[in-house]
Amino acid sequence: MTTSPLTTRRPVSALKRYWPQYLAISPFYILFLIFGLFPIVFSLYISLHDWDGIGTMKWVGLAQFQYLLSDPRFWNAVSNTFIIWFMSTIPMLFFALVIAVLLHQNIRFKGFYRVAYFMPNVTSMVAMALVFGSVFSDSFGIVNSALKALSLDTVPWLTSDWGIKTTIAVMVIWRFTGYNAIIFLAGLQAISSDVYDAAKMDGAGTARIFAQVTIPMLRPVILFTVITSTIGGLSLFTEPQVLLGNTGGPNESGMTIVLYQYNQAFTQFDFGYGSSIGWALFVIAALFAAINWRLVSERTGTKKWGRTK
Repeated sequence: MTTSPLTTRRPVSALKRYWPQYLAISPFYILFLIFGLFPIVFSLYISLHDWDGIGTMKWVGLAQFQYLLSDPRFWNAVSNTFIIWFMSTIPMLFFALVIAVLLHQNIRFKGFYRVAYFMPNVTSMVAMALVFGSVFSDSFGIVNSALKALSLDTVPWLTSDWGIKTTIAVMVIWRFTGYNAIIFLAGLQAISSDVYDAAKMDGAGTARIFAQVTIPMLRPVILFTVITSTIGGLSLFTEPQVLLGNTGGPNESGMTIVLYQYNQAFTQFDFGYGSSIGWALFVIAALFAAINWRLVSERTGTKKWGRTK
């Protein structure tokens, strides 16, 4: 079967016809190729080499990843990251859901409250880390001063293991609660009022409606916030770096995965091992994304409210 000349010339003529449109969108792809795709591929390449960033690369194969699996400092960073994530994500999402439910009610100045709760997310994290460092200071912090006023023992927030983790978790909660509240609020506004009316006609109270109507219908939104909070928690860097420095505090109690990667690459100038840590972080994040995909793809039965005969 032969192909007509008109058919073979069609792609070329289409390219010539729509070249202004292709040219208009080309800057995005060019910038992504230079600053996105190339660094990703190059990081995988240098993870297989021993390189200080200036000298000649030395091929080491998978030796960097083998050392990674037995590196106690890396696993300490993984442990710190997950502990801080657990301490911050659960309270943060709970407070965000409560705030979203309150904002969803018929109250005055809703626009003002939405902006106020979202403001911490757009505030400079470097500046707020300095503020939190002063608030939780062991010697003259406001928190310890309040504890002294109540005749309670002070807490070494920035020099003890759990004090450091708690301080970082509080910073994360403060920054992202309003952001997640806005997402929850958008999900609440997408729920039809007919569903609530049907539930009330069946005699369901406020608590039952919230547990059996609101939460199930918000499930995709909740899963989205959980996975985005997980990715954000795994990439935690600014808070511990500004608050505690590159060392991560005493006994590296605030050393996270990204902070450890930064130290290896830009302090120890071991770019090969730093890239290996980055790819290990990618595998961990991809694992959580796969878990999220599994949860989202499962079909869940939602109770339908309606009048029973």
